[in-house]
Amino acid sequence: MSDRTTLDQSVPGHAVLLDLRAGGYAPSHADAGAEAAVHRALAAPQPVGERRFLVVDDADRLIAHQRLYERLSSYGPAQIVCLAVGAPGERTLRRTPTLGPPPAGVLWLLDDFRGPDAGALRPLVDVLATPEVFDAVLRGLGRIVNGVAVPSVRILEHDLTDEARARAWRQAIEALTGPDVPTPASIGPVPGELALLLDESVPRSLAGHAWLPAHGRAGAQLSACEDALDEAIEGHARARGAAGLFGAAGRDADLPGDLERLAEALVRFRNTVADAFALAGGTRPTIEERGLLRDRGVQLPEMPREITRTGIVPALRDHTHELIGRRLPLRSVAARLTALAARTAPAGSAARLARLDAICGPAQRDRLTARYPFLAGGPRPAAAVVTGLLAAIAGLWAGVGWVLGPAVGLLAAFLAHRMLRRRPNRSPDGRLDGGGSTGTAPRLIGGLAGGLAGAAAGSWLGLPLWVGAPAFAVATVAVVLLALRDWTRAVDEWWDRADPEGAGRVLKEIQALVVTTAVHDWLFADVRHHCSDGAGAVARLLKGLAATAQAHGGEEDSDPYGWETHPPETHGAATASGARRGEPTGWDWDDSADGGGYGDAYGADHGSWPAGNTPGGAWPGAGSRSSTTPAPPTAPTPPAPAPKWLERRYGDGGPALVDTLNGDLVEGVVALLDTCWAGIERDPGNAGRAPLDRPMNELLDETRTRLERDAAASPPPGRDRGERPDAARLTGVAPEAVARLIAAADDDPGLTVPLCGPEHLRLLSHEPGAVRRVRFVPETMRRGTTGDDIWRGAVEDVVWTDSGRHAGVLRLVPLRADVVRTVREEEGGAP
Repeated sequence: MSDRTTLDQSVPGHAVLLDLRAGGYAPSHADAGAEAAVHRALAAPQPVGERRFLVVDDADRLIAHQRLYERLSSYGPAQIVCLAVGAPGERTLRRTPTLGPPPAGVLWLLDDFRGPDAGALRPLVDVLATPEVFDAVLRGLGRIVNGVAVPSVRILEHDLTDEARARAWRQAIEALTGPDVPTPASIGPVPGELALLLDESVPRSLAGHAWLPAHGRAGAQLSACEDALDEAIEGHARARGAAGLFGAAGRDADLPGDLERLAEALVRFRNTVADAFALAGGTRPTIEERGLLRDRGVQLPEMPREITRTGIVPALRDHTHELIGRRLPLRSVAARLTALAARTAPAGSAARLARLDAICGPAQRDRLTARYPFLAGGPRPAAAVVTGLLAAIAGLWAGVGWVLGPAVGLLAAFLAHRMLRRRPNRSPDGRLDGGGSTGTAPRLIGGLAGGLAGAAAGSWLGLPLWVGAPAFAVATVAVVLLALRDWTRAVDEWWDRADPEGAGRVLKEIQALVVTTAVHDWLFADVRHHCSDGAGAVARLLKGLAATAQAHGGEEDSDPYGWETHPPETHGAATASGARRGEPTGWDWDDSADGGGYGDAYGADHGSWPAGNTPGGAWPGAGSRSSTTPAPPTAPTPPAPAPKWLERRYGDGGPALVDTLNGDLVEGVVALLDTCWAGIERDPGNAGRAPLDRPMNELLDETRTRLERDAAASPPPGRDRGERPDAARLTGVAPEAVARLIAAADDDPGLTVPLCGPEHLRLLSHEPGAVRRVRFVPETMRRGTTGDDIWRGAVEDVVWTDSGRHAGVLRLVPLRADVVRTVREEEGGAP
């Protein structure tokens, strides 16, 4: 018994491989024996209700291994296909009853598949391990006498060149990880619950809440500010216009006092708000802190229904999935989540004091209490000229103009003096006075001079009464109206310089700041902590995954699983050497044929299957890469000619290869993150430090395994194929050659190559109708063809496999009845 025993663990759902040969090709297990090998095979996971075993054994050891085959059925009915590797000199096959139909069958390989040529079995084992072909072969063996046949095969292998595979893998890793990027200033659209934490808006359910109730300290001070502002506005309304200049309301108005009271009330309100801001830190207020805030007049409600702590992580998960689903690199997603964590981190209400000072600082109080002078009448030369002109017009009345002209000038001076006495920047008791100037003297001088000049002109011209009287009336009205205009304009200008209405805007801004602080720094503090910690945890996880992927993709091992290296010159549709129609490779039913009519089934040297590898995509260590130091690279074996029954076609990679690989990795990363959300919900601080190197390496190994096995044409385990690209778009090799091969199998039985030597032809049955045929094509080679017509006539009995890179024809040729003997272990004399 060989100590080199293994089983296929890399392709879920495929038949479990068990190598029982004395000189097999499986990796060495120091303590492995036959029982341990069978135990591992039985422990391998298989689909529910399906137990398939593909056993590679020496033909002369089938009887000795009877108990091992019986053990495979110890856990329930099992299906077994045995590849019995014979020697050129063997003429009889002895098998155990356990390998009889219908649950089992034997494929007898009567050529030299031992030693260095064992690698030629790899493509055949790959094909037989697929469940669809396995079941079809087992059904075919069940319809053959004794359940034993010699296979005759023709296989097409579609694969990528090593360069194309390495390039696609590198590009997929680069697309997954991306370069290091700085934290963006903009976060972009986020789910609604997260948006509440970013735009400082107030939930609708809190829109009508009284944050500063009137009975509280802050509310009372706010009311005092509003009352003082209302009084100042009312006093300004009384002071401006004719009522302020001529009425008693203007005389009693105390605008400077109103502004002083407004400034004092505003300062008190601001100090109370600042005191409340200084109370809380970055956590949700406790009951004691709520009491302190209530003492200062701030009433906090319960948490609004629009946002809860339990809803943050699901919203964060949706946001992360949305970013990853847009195929953003992991580092870009991590940068956005880092920005989100920074934006949502609570800074505490004390950080709002700077904003409060900017809204209502000492400059605001100084502006309200400043002593601004009252300036009316405009430029003094212009005032004198205008007054003199009006007085001259009034003096045009002949005779009485000597009196009326100067009287208008005196009226203008009187009104200017009255504006100075009634100026709004002076309190009635004179305690507060900003001073002023109304241009009384220029008006008096200009008025007197103009009145006398007008009277002289009126006497010289001798104007009639109907001209002088209207001129006097117009001049008098004009002087009064101009005085009212100057008064109102001057009052408004003084009011605008003091800007009491700006205090109203300040009050609104302070109230808005209080609401924002109460919602986002006090009510949402716990939620913001949770969101910030959660976003930071996910960002750290994604950065770690990106670093792991980059380290994995940066390994120099271009053939990490020890596969045989493809010839660099075999690009595109280039094919390896193989049998062609017309070559003497078919069956010769002449019993006397010793070799003249039968060609050698293999080339000068068979492809090497490096020691340490298993067929069907099972590589030693596959799925076991972790945070530990990876194994050193395996040196690639030199290219070897393929057997004549195998035709290889290599592609340089299709247009969908990189996107498909990246999509598989992205879905895998999302699945990895799904295992972390519960931990992020419980403890985001520690969840962000959870090591994901091992599962990430397993994901990368699994994806790389499928890339090596069938150019990632098969979906990841547990996922539907969906709209997955066809093999042609992944490998760059068109499937027309496969369609021609499948169609030609009907017309050319000699297309396949028998896996036996010429000297074994006498052992085969001569009944052509007894030969069973299995035509197999991966499903990915059917999709993507340019029409169903290329499969016409070949789709009825074709076995469509779910995955793989091999297509072809397998004929099961029966043996003569006297060639196969069924004996038990005791009869065979085995130990």
